[in-house]
Amino acid sequence: MELKKGEIKIFSGNANRRLAEDICKELDAPLGCCEVGRFSDGEIFVNIDETVRGRDVFIIQPTCSPVNDNLMELLILIDAFKRASAGRINAVIPYYGYARQDRKTKAREPITAKLVADLLEIAGIDRVVTMDLHAGQIQGYFNLPVDHLSGVPILANYFKKIIDGDTVVVSPDLGGVTRARNFANLLDLPIAIIEKRRPKANVSEVMNVIGDIKDKNVIIIDDIIDTAGTITKAASVLKDFGAKSVYACATHAVLSGPAIERIGDSVIEKFIISNTIPLEEDKKIDKIDIVNVAPIFAEAIKRIHLNESVSILFD
Repeated sequence: MELKKGEIKIFSGNANRRLAEDICKELDAPLGCCEVGRFSDGEIFVNIDETVRGRDVFIIQPTCSPVNDNLMELLILIDAFKRASAGRINAVIPYYGYARQDRKTKAREPITAKLVADLLEIAGIDRVVTMDLHAGQIQGYFNLPVDHLSGVPILANYFKKIIDGDTVVVSPDLGGVTRARNFANLLDLPIAIIEKRRPKANVSEVMNVIGDIKDKNVIIIDDIIDTAGTITKAASVLKDFGAKSVYACATHAVLSGPAIERIGDSVIEKFIISNTIPLEEDKKIDKIDIVNVAPIFAEAIKRIHLNESVSILFD
């Protein structure tokens, strides 16, 4: 079925306009006209330049850096569309920020993933479309439909042409085993696991490698790469354990602080990321390749708009 183009409206904030344009290109639909700017004191203002009354509205806005600005843009956009009498407001959040505090691990900690979910609901959304949440249970923080897409098949497709039988998929920690298993199943490869502990945020210590990686090509897969300390240290340890070559991939490339320098200086041959978060020009290096997630988001938007099943995208 074709899109009901008069009834669907796709808009974008400033977080990743290029991805929004790519999604619209896939759908053969225009990107909606709205202005998201700043007052002189830094407050955000929004002007919607076309009617959205009764329309099916999709707002594409990852909450990546600057996280607070992009989150506020999204909340204000939602409020604007709600007050403009949009028929249904769908928040398309390719990267869901504040997800790493998804539970209390010690006393007096916030659960920011739940707080953001509450803010989005109160603002007036009807549905969330996101990709590779840091923790799957975040879907349960919402009292409305959440379509949790996976970037794993797109990352796996990149490696189909370059892997051989001597390749092993590696999870950088015990929490990522399910992701690594799904990735390995798509490529028909075995897995190994790095056992580590994390004494504090953004600091990890490798303890052991579970599985056979000696004289193998290895692919490390993760959901979020922030400072790249964990993944570059893991790559070095895998080399020490006898790995022949090390590749790495992740859905969300936050790449803050010394991340680019660490990746550039690491033993990693290639680091594959998706475009859920835009990669700034000064962070583009030869070791980094980008895969495009626009087609899967476009298909999800089309199916949601036409009230068709989205579950096929999870298979």
